[in-house]
Amino acid sequence: MSIRRLGLSSLLLLSVSACSLIPDYHRPDSSVAPTWPAGPAGQSAGAIGGATAGDLGWSQFFTDPVAQDLIRLALENNRNLRVAALNVQSAEAQYGVDRASLFPAIDANAGYEASKTPGDTVGTTGQQNVREYSLGAEALSWELDLFGAIRSKAKSAKETAFANEQTAIGTQLTLEAEVVSEYLAWLADRQSLAVAQDTVKSEADSVRLTQLLLANGTDTALDEAQAEVTLRTAQASVAQYQRAVAEDMDELVLLVGAPIPGDVEQRMEAVNFLSDEPTFPALSAGVPSDLLARRPDIRAAEHTLLAANANVGAARAAFFPSITLTASGGRASSALNNLFGAGQGSWLFEPQVSVPIFNAGSNFANLDIAKVEKRVEIADYQETIQTAFHDVSDALVSRDTYADQIAAQQALVAADQKNYDLSSMRFKAGIDAYLTVLVAEESLFSAKLNLIALQLSEQQNLVTLYKALGGGWKS
Repeated sequence: MSIRRLGLSSLLLLSVSACSLIPDYHRPDSSVAPTWPAGPAGQSAGAIGGATAGDLGWSQFFTDPVAQDLIRLALENNRNLRVAALNVQSAEAQYGVDRASLFPAIDANAGYEASKTPGDTVGTTGQQNVREYSLGAEALSWELDLFGAIRSKAKSAKETAFANEQTAIGTQLTLEAEVVSEYLAWLADRQSLAVAQDTVKSEADSVRLTQLLLANGTDTALDEAQAEVTLRTAQASVAQYQRAVAEDMDELVLLVGAPIPGDVEQRMEAVNFLSDEPTFPALSAGVPSDLLARRPDIRAAEHTLLAANANVGAARAAFFPSITLTASGGRASSALNNLFGAGQGSWLFEPQVSVPIFNAGSNFANLDIAKVEKRVEIADYQETIQTAFHDVSDALVSRDTYADQIAAQQALVAADQKNYDLSSMRFKAGIDAYLTVLVAEESLFSAKLNLIALQLSEQQNLVTLYKALGGGWKS
């Protein structure tokens, strides 16, 4: 009995410590520049100092309490995030299944068998009654992993679980950024709606004035028509932005995954201007190679590549023999009271060796498939890095130019406001026709809306930069 135990232990040790045919892994070249492109002033676009995005939790970057509440609600209720988390659990369970194949599955069993056979069917004069009692354990079809096929599959499953975990983190980062960006869009559309409503009030006064002047004979029907055109245009803009505000709220509810609580909505309504939002902390871009450790999509792509690399090892192992063991041991007796008596022990040891001889080239085809899939994952990994580099580079360039553009747009709004005020004064004094006021009003209206759009783009770009640099995976 001790010799059989020693043999089984030796086979188990041999299986666990068998060789591996997984190719050595070397991280592919990132295929991106070592530094970010130069900004407008000639310096590196990432040279501006600030906190490292990966070390700055989302609650430290999104400091607005309303935005924080919306993010927390989304992290609790968003269905896409739930699916990503469940995918992680599924992949981890699959790894457990594959890894368990390295060890024998031992089942305990107890049995009772009774049979009756007529005598004339077995060549005897009397019938045969058979009763058999058994108790023991068995290990069925345990494959010794001498060439690492099972461990290669387990390695692939493990890397897939890691990839899904990183994908879940990436889903969380995307969700946080989308919630804040949509909240900012809602604020901007509300501000644009207020501008349009103010323009409607102003133009309604202008229409009444032109009608009064027309009645007094000091104005023309053309002036009245032009004033009404501007009024109707502003009214159409009011309807447009009312729709946009409602759609933004619908999108926020979808991202949050539940109705927005009344107290949170009241605090949202209390914010009047996009510029009332707290400013985002400055971020340091570092160097492009930092993204390899920060970006969850890059880490997920590398784990997927490692899984494909492990699959090559499994395909290689298919060319070698496989050894399967079946063993059982226990007690057997025709009488229950004698089951544990002397000499009632039973055992079975049945090894089986399978050697691939002819399979019409399927093993070679499977190996080719595994190698091609690995090359595909290498390309996907490099493309993911290049996409990350592009995302950060664009966000950095935009960050360096939005400030100047907004300053110029603010100056344009001030100039248009002055032009409109002077035009109105000259029209009321009878010096200029109403067409001058109309042109000035349209220019001012457009300049105000463009300023709001630029301010929104600037803030959304900073949210994008934070996400692109790999921030937001911790609170």
